[in-house]
Amino acid sequence: MDQQRKHSILMVSDFFYPNFGGVESHIYYLSQCLLKLGHKTEPDLNAFAFKIGLVVVMTHSYGKRTGVRYVTNGLKVYYVPWRAFLMQNTLPTFYLTLPIIRTILIRERISIVHGHQAFSTLCHEALMHARTMGYKVVFTDHSLYGFADVGSIHMNKVLQFTLADISQAICVSHTSKENTVLRSGITPNRVFVVPNAVDTAMFTPSTCRLSCDEIVIVVISRLVYRKGADLLVEVIPEVCHLFSNKFHVKLCLLIASSVKVRFIVGGDGPKRVRLEEMREKHSLQDRVEMLGAVPHARVRSVLISGHIFLNSSLTEAFCIAILEAASCGLLTVLPDDMIVLSEPDPGDMVHAIRKAIVMLPSIDPYAMHQRMKKLYSWHDVAKRTEIVYDRALQSSDENLLRRLPRYLKCGSWAGKMFCLVMIVNFLLWCLLDSWQPVESIEEVPDLVFIRNENEDVVHDSI
Repeated sequence: MDQQRKHSILMVSDFFYPNFGGVESHIYYLSQCLLKLGHKTEPDLNAFAFKIGLVVVMTHSYGKRTGVRYVTNGLKVYYVPWRAFLMQNTLPTFYLTLPIIRTILIRERISIVHGHQAFSTLCHEALMHARTMGYKVVFTDHSLYGFADVGSIHMNKVLQFTLADISQAICVSHTSKENTVLRSGITPNRVFVVPNAVDTAMFTPSTCRLSCDEIVIVVISRLVYRKGADLLVEVIPEVCHLFSNKFHVKLCLLIASSVKVRFIVGGDGPKRVRLEEMREKHSLQDRVEMLGAVPHARVRSVLISGHIFLNSSLTEAFCIAILEAASCGLLTVLPDDMIVLSEPDPGDMVHAIRKAIVMLPSIDPYAMHQRMKKLYSWHDVAKRTEIVYDRALQSSDENLLRRLPRYLKCGSWAGKMFCLVMIVNFLLWCLLDSWQPVESIEEVPDLVFIRNENEDVVHDSI
């Protein structure tokens, strides 16, 4: 196998399973496809054997889930003993994570550290420690952030610190790239655009086409402000009133006057109370079904029970939920004949829903699924990410003195503080090297799955 393709990848983020979300899905599916590409794998004459432990994920502990776990296809996950502090993020410690991250990097023979999500504390600390130790690092930004509010200003400065000495960066859309470049000041030619994708084998349309006598609109989202939950509070009662078996033909052209609309809302969050209050206030218990948090394994079953997928997010870099809904054949957002866009305004959203209902008779769920299968593939995402890894490995190795000027450009005061942080981190790393030399850390042996017709057996390679 070409040496350029033998990457040993460490994915780092506060967001991973059993938590559910776009970042979690992205890391999982990307890791699975990289495993299939054979990272850190050597040629094997036995066609029925393949190495595992090829891509490693590092995240914080979730409840009692701590230590090392193996998931599908031998994906190894380190649930380090750090507890979530706020919104599934760990408490910033700067240096306390250095010993455990250093041990994982050495034990797993990591060549590239890939951090995910600007809001992840563990991601920022892992990238900082990896650069101190001389590793190549890649960062993927999954969200859009503003520039004016206090939270965004703080986050943008942290992002500027992390990306000041990054090997390469990835954004999930061109809008996300523009946003990241403006927020962090990173050179645009070091930022690649690699979109999200969807597992079309898992998200397939229903075998039975739903009747249009009752239109079901599905919403699956975290019920928070950024996801537009407040808009839903205003939009749902208006739509239910317009489509309550009294709607006139002239308002919706091809839709009969007997059309009735029902909503299924999946997801949880602080805004769920407002939605439940709205349902009680307008007596919509029979028209609005609140499912609460929906496990990822049940998402398809919820989607195929509806006709239209409604995404009310105020900002989205690239929403995986939209791809999953379109793959299931729901009318949602994508090319022109699969799209109904609106402004983040209740009145405009109601108008967009009317338009979507008009389009329903012309929508072929299976044709939509086949288009999604060609447009958005995790295997394509993995191959494009692999190009970014190759580019990162080709970047030059530089010592601390040559890297410090990059931090000084982050601001008159912030730049000096960032330099101090990196100098202290370098000294701590040197101290760790003296106290626990690299030679004293045992490397993890490769494991091999040997498949036979009846079972999978794990064997140690040495």
